[in-house]
Amino acid sequence: MPDVRLASSQGKWILITTVLGSSMAMLDSTVVNVALPRIGDDLNASLSALQWTVNAYMLTLAGLILLGGSLGDQYGRRKVFVIGVVWFAAASLLCGLAPTDAVLIGARALQGIGGALLTPGSLALIQASFHPDDRARAVGLWSGFGGIGAAVGPFLGGWLVDGPGWRWVFLLNVPLALLCVPIALRHVPESSDERAHGRFDVLGAVLGALSLGLVTYALIEAGTLALLAVAGVAAGVAFVYVEKRRQDPMLPLDIFASRQFTALNVVTLCVYGAFGGYFFLTALQLQVVAGYSALAAGTALLPTTALMLLFSARSGALADRIGPRIPLTVGPLLCATAMLLMLRVGKDANYLTDVLPAVLVQGLGMVVLVAPLTASVLASVDTARAGIASGINNAAARAASLIAVAALPLLAGMGPEAYRSADAFDAAFDRAMPICAGVLVVGAALAFALVRRPAPGCVRPECRHHGNVTTPPLEAEGHA
Repeated sequence: MPDVRLASSQGKWILITTVLGSSMAMLDSTVVNVALPRIGDDLNASLSALQWTVNAYMLTLAGLILLGGSLGDQYGRRKVFVIGVVWFAAASLLCGLAPTDAVLIGARALQGIGGALLTPGSLALIQASFHPDDRARAVGLWSGFGGIGAAVGPFLGGWLVDGPGWRWVFLLNVPLALLCVPIALRHVPESSDERAHGRFDVLGAVLGALSLGLVTYALIEAGTLALLAVAGVAAGVAFVYVEKRRQDPMLPLDIFASRQFTALNVVTLCVYGAFGGYFFLTALQLQVVAGYSALAAGTALLPTTALMLLFSARSGALADRIGPRIPLTVGPLLCATAMLLMLRVGKDANYLTDVLPAVLVQGLGMVVLVAPLTASVLASVDTARAGIASGINNAAARAASLIAVAALPLLAGMGPEAYRSADAFDAAFDRAMPICAGVLVVGAALAFALVRRPAPGCVRPECRHHGNVTTPPLEAEGHA
């Protein structure tokens, strides 16, 4: 049984290590969007290259995050976590030094592999190291500090882009890794799962990532849409076939026997698909059309994250009392309203009257939505499967964002040079936001029709404070 106490010196070092590691991935998920216009100008990149700059990372991360946790259980959680941190930092260095957009995209894909190792590993280290009486508080602190990192990300990214340059958005990860790795090796105990058997669903992971990659490529590079889309669907069918017949699948399909779990993941696909498209395009809209600096654009979105950090725990408590159905219906509708309010943001937009109202409504909607969604996902499965349920939900959200970033510019009629013209981008943005809002309305309708109150005594989230706007929080393996 783990016996490290949170108040001890070792406990504090473990918490620092996990926060540093997870913050690297958390920062990258929020700061890169702010840097995209400068990346495009510096590398003479098309809009599709900017889409791939975001999606290459999400593709490998979403495809491999479930496998990353299994590797830690088998080979040692600290070992895999440290490998993930080193890998992530090395890929970040390559991103920062990339001479072309093609090299940057490849490096971002490598970054996602590192993220898939360190993201679940940081939470697993807390679970495996701390005494049971301290674990919930340790997880709470980890998620809270991670949320602060997510809040600081756009501000820090904007400052770096306007100051030393966009490359430092990636190079910043190198000193963080140099600080994190020695602390981990010195203070974090090694642990593994004695029940782990050494069999990994590598084929399933490859097929899942291949399916997402082909569909994404088909949407971004519309000239080969039909052929690649068919290939992507075929890879997806092969993935389901393999997972159904594996003795130890990466994605156990029988978990979807729970109608509640299935419904909640469909809602997740809707809401996080809309969020992914919204945050990708809004960071560009504020800079390309409204004329904001990178720092101003990053700071403009800060109230959304701040509201989530301040009120997510209270929202979860409210959902415990009234049930998840109303929050999961009202939350997406508020976010849809926010996206329609963003239509006010055009040339020379005033922050207080045009941007801030949309950002505040978006934050309020996410406060109402995110914590009840996570709690409902955990409550829809057996306690022993809470960890895998959370991992699937997290991967579903990332996959939804991936597809949205690929599809939304196509649906809105954005050409390859759209972000270089304020008028062209503004017109396409005005077409894109109602699409996002419509997807959220669909998610709200599904939640109202399909989500029910969970049984008493079910699993509850340990990540009470959450500030990441791009994905729901990861939760540990089964807990009461």
